[in-house]
Amino acid sequence: MRIAIDASRTTVKQPTGTERYALRLLQTLIDLNARRSAPHELLLYFREAPATALFPNQAFVMQRVIPLARLWTHARFAAALAQDKPDVTFVPAHTLPFVFGGRAAVTVHDLGYCHFPRMHPTAQRMYLDLTTRYSVGRADLILADSQATADDLQRFYGVHSGKIRVVYPGVDAPSVGDRAAVRRKYGLPERYFLFVGTLQPRKNIERLVRAYMRYHKAAPNPAALVLVGGRGWLYDPAWTAGVEGLILAGYADEADKGTLYAGALALVFPSLYEGFGFPLLEAMHCGIPVIASSTSSLPELAGEAALLVDPLEIDALAAAMQLVAEDAALRAELSARGSVQAQHFTWEKAAEAALRTLEDAAHMSPPLQMS
Repeated sequence: MRIAIDASRTTVKQPTGTERYALRLLQTLIDLNARRSAPHELLLYFREAPATALFPNQAFVMQRVIPLARLWTHARFAAALAQDKPDVTFVPAHTLPFVFGGRAAVTVHDLGYCHFPRMHPTAQRMYLDLTTRYSVGRADLILADSQATADDLQRFYGVHSGKIRVVYPGVDAPSVGDRAAVRRKYGLPERYFLFVGTLQPRKNIERLVRAYMRYHKAAPNPAALVLVGGRGWLYDPAWTAGVEGLILAGYADEADKGTLYAGALALVFPSLYEGFGFPLLEAMHCGIPVIASSTSSLPELAGEAALLVDPLEIDALAAAMQLVAEDAALRAELSARGSVQAQHFTWEKAAEAALRTLEDAAHMSPPLQMS
């Protein structure tokens, strides 16, 4: 079988969760395919040339670099698909070309713009709605990162449940290095809470900081709050201005993230909406407690291994921070549970499920329609 894959997200210089998903899923798909007696042919399409060592060198993998600054998906990628005529096309990030032939599968990571439309630029929101609506209708099968995303696809776009496969991404255990050296690099104290993610309204930064201020005022020896991530759309400097104990660490080097996790008292992740929360499981891999929202996909990822709070309740969030900071036994229990929970989410499982989905999509009878 010939499988065409949009690999354009794998070469992004500062990857977010979507880019890491595309890279690790494709790397593992190649490894999995190599173990087959008759491997499928994989055609990887890039906007810019990938580094030589980015993907395993296999005879069944063909890499095509087709640069174009704008409309890459709908122009260059679509033209390449017309030329190569794959059995199935896979796009690991929402957007299928508007015009192409054959079977297709697409991954939808989240529909946060449907829940919080004002937290996205108008043009971006309109484009996301247009392309996602088209893609989930055009695709023969859809991979959803979580049951929460699957439910949203049915709720907002009327997608037939038979078209959706819940395929949890894998989460790698970040490497942990010299904690003291990383603290010096980012100017951090020994005791701190950690948030990892883009600083934007959907991540609930304003309430997180207000909760931290209440915790800081009540605690006799308060830990710091470290926000790791770039400033996103609608970031308001007033959220963080003049807050004692708050540290804006900015975009951290990928090599340092595991050490930042491991040195923290806990990850505090009160996001309003997540299709899948990589930081939650990365923190669990690093052996630290997690305080997270009781909404969207986070409860299904956390299981019984995190403190879940209503992200709108500032007092509840502050109380959870104080409880974790003061209760060493609770921290140890959450850490132990989290280490077990994180093991459920592997790239091997994700790649196996994704490959089955692509095989099923390629051999389907007439595609299911939106209900």
